[in-house]
Amino acid sequence: MSLVDRTRGVLGQAIDVYRGTPYERRLAAVRDRLDEPLRVAVAGRIKAGKSTLLNALVGERLAPTDAGECTRIVTWYRDGHTYRVVAQPFAGPPRQLRFSREDGAIELDLGGLGVDEVAQLEVTWPSQALRTVTLIDTPGIGSLSEQTSRRSWSLLAPDDEETPADAVIYLMRHLHSNDVEFLRAFHDVEVSRPNPVNAIGVLSRADEIAVGRLDAMASARRVAGRLSTDPSVRRLVQSVVPVAGLLAETAATLTEVEFARLRRISELPPAQAEQLLLTADRFVNTMPELGMTSLEREALLGRFGVFGLRLSGALLRHGTCGTATELARELMERSGLGQLREVLGSLFFERRDVLKSRSALLALADVTRVCDRPGSARVAAGVEEIIASAHPFNELRVLSSLRAGWVTGKPDVIAELEQLIGGAGAAVHQRLRLPPDASGAELDAAVDAALARWQRRAENPLTSAELAVAARVAVRSCEGMIADRRRPR
Repeated sequence: MSLVDRTRGVLGQAIDVYRGTPYERRLAAVRDRLDEPLRVAVAGRIKAGKSTLLNALVGERLAPTDAGECTRIVTWYRDGHTYRVVAQPFAGPPRQLRFSREDGAIELDLGGLGVDEVAQLEVTWPSQALRTVTLIDTPGIGSLSEQTSRRSWSLLAPDDEETPADAVIYLMRHLHSNDVEFLRAFHDVEVSRPNPVNAIGVLSRADEIAVGRLDAMASARRVAGRLSTDPSVRRLVQSVVPVAGLLAETAATLTEVEFARLRRISELPPAQAEQLLLTADRFVNTMPELGMTSLEREALLGRFGVFGLRLSGALLRHGTCGTATELARELMERSGLGQLREVLGSLFFERRDVLKSRSALLALADVTRVCDRPGSARVAAGVEEIIASAHPFNELRVLSSLRAGWVTGKPDVIAELEQLIGGAGAAVHQRLRLPPDASGAELDAAVDAALARWQRRAENPLTSAELAVAARVAVRSCEGMIADRRRPR
């Protein structure tokens, strides 16, 4: 029986136990959530670029990116058959809102509701990208408005019940004390302590790290690499990926009109183009012979930023791209969004069943802890049995212990252990540190060798107690890969 099926079964028992109580509906919603897309929240400090990144991931300008009132409200983005926006007030029934699209972006009309009256917004939008994930845009933490910051805390680190998010993409420009506090609060202490498995860090607005120079992303990758290996960061997030969110959003929604204007800039002599793009102010206010109004230049600057304008001009000038489609593809690749999608795929989406089951079991454990009913002890025991016996949770515990520094050993041994239990992705080739196109024979040989190595470590009397426990989990991971490889297709 799969982990999701076992989780669904114990939830069914719990619903019977709590029939007729306020918890019945809550538990039914938790069970229904097992069949929904993975829920991923986009969080971070104010002005970190959360909405811009969300738009890039969806491929449409859905989330407002200015400092308007809607950016202060938690907003859910779901796939659906119709275009609809619904406000859920703190008091009263849901209200469907009117909206329009201005220059491709959604403009919402709260219909007389004040921001402080709205608990959350739900945007339903037919989208291929939203079929596998529901994205939750959160207000920035560290805002001057305590109430605005509190909305994110209440969603992802509530005091009295489970968070509705299965995982979080956390945007940071550097590791601030508020970031550490928030991520620690988001992690649970039930499955492991602490647990970075459901968080990915994004070094946001990465193009600004080198002040918009053409090598800005290379600099950002070096910074992200240092953050990824920092022990204090590794305890909070699985990985740190640099992303130029504005560039990614613009690449996903590039228009032919914008391409024509970029072409005009690229046709300037290189020295003139360099002077024009020296600063944002120079770009808007100098060189009238360019043939663009200040409003057109401001719009272009708002969409691309100085880095995007410099990069686009260089790509067009050198003939790397000749059409809007080619330019969009090149900008997307250089933005870092492709790498983020790969990381999301390997660390979140391939683990969706584990993450969703984990969220459900934590919610159920919370209910049995706060409300004792006839039969609730049996339900709590069922939750404990699943958490203790399900191998994916054992892998998460070892991963957390590695990240926290509780399991130690030679660096190459620890690195292999982390990879083997899925620290860089759950796919077999990722666990075995092989390329995606590795042959069946190569996979079989690698997993057999890994099994033998970790069996020896688990049985060696000189192995520390902590590493021996982790080694037995690694052995079970190898056995699972072997069984999966031999299963008829």
